[in-house]
Amino acid sequence: MRLNYPSSVRIIRVPCTGKVDVLHILRCFERGADGVYVVGCREGDCHYQSGNFRAKKRVEQAQHLLDRIGIGGQRVRMCNLSSSDAPLFVRFAEEMHAVVMAAGPNPIRAARASQKKASAPSGAGLHP
Repeated sequence: MRLNYPSSVRIIRVPCTGKVDVLHILRCFERGADGVYVVGCREGDCHYQSGNFRAKKRVEQAQHLLDRIGIGGQRVRMCNLSSSDAPLFVRFAEEMHAVVMAAGPNPIRAARASQKKASAPSGAGLHP
């Protein structure tokens, strides 16, 4: 339908959201993502029977873990759509983008940037 959604959204296709593990979600944050938005089949319409229910539980686990470590569980969400729900996909992507923008940058990425600055040689005392 060629609908536009925020350019910061990166789509990673998987055969089924049931294959998305908590570790995959956490790894996204470790690599600098500010948020993760999992889109699965409508409940009851999963080609792999219960994959979207497994994904929902894993997203909830990731939210809980992110809250506990101080990153914020609101940075992970899941919704269930069909392939004909493109306008809803765009609306949810825009909503998720707004949530992530309000939450600010990923604290892990910010911490790494400050560590790099602190460990970078200042050049003081060096002579040619």
